[in-house]
Parts: sequence; structure tokens; C-alpha cells
Amino acid sequence: MLSSLMALHHQNQKPILLLLIQLIRSFSTLTRAQSTLCRTSCGDIPIEYPFGIDDGCGSPYYRYILVCSDSGKLEVRTPSGTYPVHNISYADPHILVTDPFMWTCEDGDNFRPTRPFSLDTSTRFKLSPQNEYLFFNCSEDNVIVKPKTIFCEQFPEHCDSSCDSGSYLCRHLPGCSFAMSGSSCCSYYPKATESLRLMLKYCTSYTSVYWRNIGAPQPYDQVPEYGIRIDFDIPVTTRCLQCQDPSKGGGTCGFDTHTQSFMCLCNDGNFTTHCKDYDIARHNRKVHVIAGTVTVVSAFGAFGIGAAIWYLKKVRAKAPVTCGVQSNENRLF
Repeated sequence: MLSSLMALHHQNQKPILLLLIQLIRSFSTLTRAQSTLCRTSCGDIPIEYPFGIDDGCGSPYYRYILVCSDSGKLEVRTPSGTYPVHNISYADPHILVTDPFMWTCEDGDNFRPTRPFSLDTSTRFKLSPQNEYLFFNCSEDNVIVKPKTIFCEQFPEHCDSSCDSGSYLCRHLPGCSFAMSGSSCCSYYPKATESLRLMLKYCTSYTSVYWRNIGAPQPYDQVPEYGIRIDFDIPVTTRCLQCQDPSKGGGTCGFDTHTQSFMCLCNDGNFTTHCKDYDIARHNRKVHVIAGTVTVVSAFGAFGIGAAIWYLKKVRAKAPVTCGVQSNENRLF
């Protein structure tokens, strides 16, 4: 009788054990695969450290900043909206964005409603001093509009905050085959987002022009183009340099999506140092879930494993015992 019960007990265990093994394999496969999810480009724009378009890639300081659409269009998120990215330079760290709401040559005297561009001050982004803002049809009752001297162009911090009606850019609008005739134009660099809002309250529209360096001899080394230049910092750490070192595996710098602590993303898994630190690697493969984690799937896997273990323990409590002692034959754990 006892032998029959034991045989039935072991037969009932097999499906549960097979389910537990399958869940562990699936969960382990998901964890190992996550280091391969860091995309290196969006369209024709390269994505390098400190940026990432997949969660867990790059620096946590720029988490959720860049977005790559399904059509391969890169955009940057700011408090004032989402804007198309025209280019990213890592040698001279800056991003060039375009604001569809700003005035362009195609608009002519048709000034569309616009909105002030702003940046999140908690990020390591800042508006470049190479930007110039042109405002159109400003109310002179509320805005000081007057030409500035050459001295002010060289030392703007020593001049007042008037809007320069004698600006070179107002007289030579980039890319335009015409000069502003029926509308007024002045140049002003707002020191803060609130200043930009106030200017737009009393001006019809505005646009941003940045000076692009073309590598020619001075003073012809820069040309004006429409767009907004955003400068950024590249946080360089010893651990990131070690991670990227080709002699140490050439990993990708990333971070733990839960703790935001540094992680080196490698083909064999996600490590806290570099790709060739195998002792730490074996430990990290067991405890870390990084870079593009599918949270719902991971949570489901963990829940499934926990549920299977709970069920087995419950079965274990009902297992037949010979003389009050579990033997090696009927022991589950």
C-alpha cells in the first residue's frame, strides 16, 4: 500500500517539476538577452554614450530624454514638447533640434502661433550661447527695441537687455531671398525660459539661429543656420572607460534600471566592472536584470517560479512519511 502511494506521489510531482524547470530556463534566457538591446543608431543618427534610446543604456542622467520612433525619427523630450533631432555631435558635445512652431523663410509675413522652447534644468542640457533668437513685430510699449553698438556684440553682459533692431541676422536672414519689409525684427538672447515667455507675450513670433562652425579661417569660420543648439555634458567615469576598453571586452556603458547604478553591458551578460571580469560576471548573471527589461515578463517569470516552489512545498507537507522520518527517496528539497 505504501509503495503504491509513493509511486503516485512521484508521478504527480513530475508535471510540476517540468513546469518549474521551464520557467527557470525562460527567465534565465530573458536576463541574458537584455545586454543586446542597446541600439547604436536611430535612422542615420548615431547613438553613443551618454545617450541611449533603450532603457538601461547610456547614462542615467539622460534617461527618457531621446525617443526613436518606429519610422526611425529621433526626437528629444523637453518640458515644452518633443522636438525632431537634426544631428548629434560627440566631439563637440551638442544636439541640434528644430522647432516646427518657429518662423522660417517659407512663412514670409505669415507669422504662425508659436510656443516658447524650454529645457529641464535638472538635466545636463543647456542652451548654447551660439544661439541667437530673432523676434518679430514686438510691441515697443513693452519691449525695449533699439540698435546695439559693436561693443555690445563683444561684451553683451555689460549692456542692457534691449532687443537689438540693428542685428546682422535681421538684415541678413539665413536662407531667405528677401528682407523683412513690412515687419520689424530684433535680436535678443533670453537668460531664462520666463524671459522667453514674456518676449512672446509682446512679439508676434520668433525663430532661433545658431552659428555652425565650418572649419574655415576666421572670421569666416561660422555660418548661421536655423535651429536650436543644445550643449550637453558627457559624464566620464573610470568604470565606464574600463567597460569600453577593447582589451577588457569592449562593453557598453549602461545602468541598472531599478537602482540606476553603473552596469557594463556585454554579450555574455551585464557586469558591474567590465566584460572580462568572469568571477563578478557569474554573480551578476544571477542577480541583475538590466537594459531594456521587460518588466511585466520578468515579474511574471518570478511570480511563476515562486508559485511553483510554493506548490511543491505544499505537496511536500502532504508527502507520505515512513515512521515519521523523510527518507532520501521521498524528499523534495
